[in-house]
Amino acid sequence: MKNLKVTTVILAMAFIGLTAISCKDAKKENTNEEGSQMEASHDNSDGHHDKEAMHDNSDGHHDEDSDSSTDHTRDIEANTQKNTATTPIIDAYIQIKNALTTDNKNEAAKGGTALVAAFSKFDMSNLTGETHKEYMEILESAKEHAEHIVKSPIDHQREHFEVLSTDINDLVALLGTEKTLYQDSCPMANNGKGAIWLSEVEEIKNPYMGIKMPTCGTIQKQIN
Repeated sequence: MKNLKVTTVILAMAFIGLTAISCKDAKKENTNEEGSQMEASHDNSDGHHDKEAMHDNSDGHHDEDSDSSTDHTRDIEANTQKNTATTPIIDAYIQIKNALTTDNKNEAAKGGTALVAAFSKFDMSNLTGETHKEYMEILESAKEHAEHIVKSPIDHQREHFEVLSTDINDLVALLGTEKTLYQDSCPMANNGKGAIWLSEVEEIKNPYMGIKMPTCGTIQKQIN
């Protein structure tokens, strides 16, 4: 009888330990796997260095700090206008997001190309004053990160997506959208400092963790 009680206690403790695994615990295991894979497969001859060294700046672009997605903030009062003009930009951003959730580098690159095109076609003739100034700042940053997503390996695509998400979030706040969007947050992105993304669906599909931890994250708010 005593042995049965001891066995029961051990099994209960094991079950609690298994169910207590969080996305942070899982991240530690995935980090070890990704580290060994990167050492074996990341050839610096493509102009990209290891994640710690970031990108080669010979293309004329300078790197953002690893925590730039959280430090780069704009004071923008939310616009609740049902604006259809921003839809092509948001659709291209969503294309990038959905590609990263499935670890699809090529589709993410196509989304980056679509985003650059959407910005180039956007009619900003009605933007004036401070709104025009804020839009131009968003435009410059978003296009640069979209261009990097077009030509980068997937780990660097995700780094640029962090800042791009802040840009698109600010664009929605500045100009409004006809879409219902969800602002989600991943606690593990940006070197554990957290990063946001926008989604067209309520279900969590994490673009920073991809297929290894697709449901890691929370909804911060709904837009529209």
